[in-house]
Amino acid sequence: MGILDKSSRIMSGTWGHCWLDNELVAEVYKATAKVSYNKTEIPICGQMGVDVKVTSYKGTGSLGMRKVNSRMGQVIGKAIRDGRDIRFTIILKLADPDSFGHERVRLKNVSFDDLTLMDWEAGSPGNIEAPFTFTDYDYLDEVDY
Repeated sequence: MGILDKSSRIMSGTWGHCWLDNELVAEVYKATAKVSYNKTEIPICGQMGVDVKVTSYKGTGSLGMRKVNSRMGQVIGKAIRDGRDIRFTIILKLADPDSFGHERVRLKNVSFDDLTLMDWEAGSPGNIEAPFTFTDYDYLDEVDY
């Protein structure tokens, strides 16, 4: 059981990895994935407070990538222009060697929201954001608490 006994146990994003359909995407420098819950208000007789019931969820996320190639244009661009709604699997891993273990999450049915064709500024390294939605997920590895 991992108890925070020193600050070095806190997992650092330096040790993050991303795979898009089983291919390592080394240019990813940050990733987020979260689930937002859709709730329906449920008034209950004899109670002033309105309660809620979770009725569905929506998975959203984003990959921050260094601009080193045309990967996203090649993977997404042509398919969308041809009218195909292509979907992906993303696996995100965080494995800081000083932590209590590593965590891997698989995001299923990933659909990218947009495609950055060009975004640059003189004197700045090239970065792009690739927001997405997903419909399911599972933990492949977890860090015990």
